[in-house]
Amino acid sequence: MSAIERSPEVAAPRPQIADGLTMTDLRGALADGWADFRSIPQYGLFFGGIYVATGLILGYLALVGGYTSLLIPATAGFPLIAPFVAVGLYEASRRREAGEPLGWGNVLGALKGHGDDQILSMGVIVFVAFSFWMIVAHAIFAIFMAESGLGGESIAMFQTNAGIMMLVVGSAVGAVMAFAFYSMTVISLPMLVDRKVSFPTAIIASFAVIRANTAVMLIWALVIAALLFIAMIPAFLGLLVALPVLGHSTWHLYRRAVA
Repeated sequence: MSAIERSPEVAAPRPQIADGLTMTDLRGALADGWADFRSIPQYGLFFGGIYVATGLILGYLALVGGYTSLLIPATAGFPLIAPFVAVGLYEASRRREAGEPLGWGNVLGALKGHGDDQILSMGVIVFVAFSFWMIVAHAIFAIFMAESGLGGESIAMFQTNAGIMMLVVGSAVGAVMAFAFYSMTVISLPMLVDRKVSFPTAIIASFAVIRANTAVMLIWALVIAALLFIAMIPAFLGLLVALPVLGHSTWHLYRRAVA
């Protein structure tokens, strides 16, 4: 039974949000995510490979095209699209947990959701968010580049006081935007894979989980950011493992957060 065929007529009941998540839940979700990756590595390596290839292409185009100033914000904003890339991983974990048959058609078909375009609508939001971040980052760069007195895409700018301040301001603005986006997607996308609900309902549930479990979900956000950052250092290659493990783990955290 495909993701589209599950419960086509009846919407899922209103999500019941847990308000007692602990560090034990995070460790359990990571352990379950690692178990999923080891059990069905082909799906994780496939989606991780797409992510790595896209990162390498963006980095190459930024350097060869002379857009050095966009390389840092593009790398920093790249994790924004990770939740959407992980939709197939959520479906793989869901099927493994439920004991349902696994196949490429089922996993790749997860992007269609339940035939109501709710996941694709979230994909549009993901794209808009990433584009907005790039516009903001470019505006910050332009402001501080003018103050530095250096023209073009000079690497030397990052060694000036203005360049350092640009990194500080850009990091602060990026962190706020990233957490807002994380709050919106961390539960909503797994929920859209799991249930026939509208994307506004899923987004509201995601914010509700963050509000009810702020400390634990903040730690989970830091874990994701740290692992993705470390994984991107060796030419994005670490993402072949980090992305699928975090994707599977996010599914299991969702299962703990929403009854």
